[in-house]
Amino acid sequence: MKLLITDIHHGNGGGHVTYILSLIRGLRHEYDLTVAVPPTGRLYRRASEMEGVRVVPGLYTSRLPAMLREVRALRAFLEAERFDVVHVNGGADHRHVMLATLGMKHRPGIVWTKHNTNPVSSLGHRLRARLGTHASIAVCDYVADILQTSAYRRRPIEVVRNGIDIQALSPVSAAEKNAYRDALFGPLPPGTLVLGSIGGTDHNKGWHLLVQAAGRLPESLRARLRFVIAGDPPSPQLLKLVDTAGMAPYVHFPGLVADVRTVLGACDAGFVLSYREAASYASCETMAMGIPALVSNAGGLPENVRQGIDGWVVPVADIDMLESVLHQMLDQPEVLRKMGDMARSRVASAFSVTQFIHDTKDVYRKALTLARGAPAPI
Repeated sequence: MKLLITDIHHGNGGGHVTYILSLIRGLRHEYDLTVAVPPTGRLYRRASEMEGVRVVPGLYTSRLPAMLREVRALRAFLEAERFDVVHVNGGADHRHVMLATLGMKHRPGIVWTKHNTNPVSSLGHRLRARLGTHASIAVCDYVADILQTSAYRRRPIEVVRNGIDIQALSPVSAAEKNAYRDALFGPLPPGTLVLGSIGGTDHNKGWHLLVQAAGRLPESLRARLRFVIAGDPPSPQLLKLVDTAGMAPYVHFPGLVADVRTVLGACDAGFVLSYREAASYASCETMAMGIPALVSNAGGLPENVRQGIDGWVVPVADIDMLESVLHQMLDQPEVLRKMGDMARSRVASAFSVTQFIHDTKDVYRKALTLARGAPAPI
């Protein structure tokens, strides 16, 4: 199969880009694979390093003059290459592909993955659903329910759960854990619990709520905790919250990390406390490392973690509940290892890379069948 994957991210792209990189790794030896993405992003750079993948600059501008030039160039590219399937991953690239393929004689199947929980009721979505989508992928049940009440329901909607590489993300030894901790914090007193997040530092990720909950604890307990939160530097307003909670000495921001193991390997538990979230690679990668995950009940997060078995699920923005969970961790730290073992088992069974690739390929086949059996829209 000849496949084109598109995306819109110019920068890091977070779990959205992690999803596409995982897909590329799983398909590049089997498919004739091209990636068309902005040359300034992590996806362009990382995909360019992989053998068996052609990477070309893809721009998806909303300003009308530039958009028309880009759509014309994309149409010429699609007509010359004769792709079987185009897999779009954002709104702007989806729009460009829709416009570029209108009226094409040899039209590819168009698959769209919805990575977030944003509404899909706009005119743009209704047009893309009718004129530019043969099948949709939802990354969790919560997202699938959103699509099922929209114009996208007229075509197949399939839940394809993220694939997590449990070979690359595996529990670390005690010596490795100590080395990672020393690199982040320096020597720590015995009995210190390290909690970490690789989900980002913006307000929506809710990490500041956990820090505020820790700030309520007596100093004797607070001093037994350390937090590491990877991502872009947090805003001054959020840093002020950390300081006001009396937690500045206990919280470390390493910035964006090339290897999440350098953060997760230091941790006893992880957390993703978003106000809004779809599938969350961060929570699954945490669990793959043999670490229990503390998550909010936002979006698809409760689909990842089993309350009391491999982590905790708490109401969004419930600082009282977060304080209670911290007390549980500090009172019974020995339970964390057992929960971590269950977390890794959960990821291995529910978020298999093999299943992720198999299910995505099945969606491609459905989209191609629909595209070849239907007249091109004009």
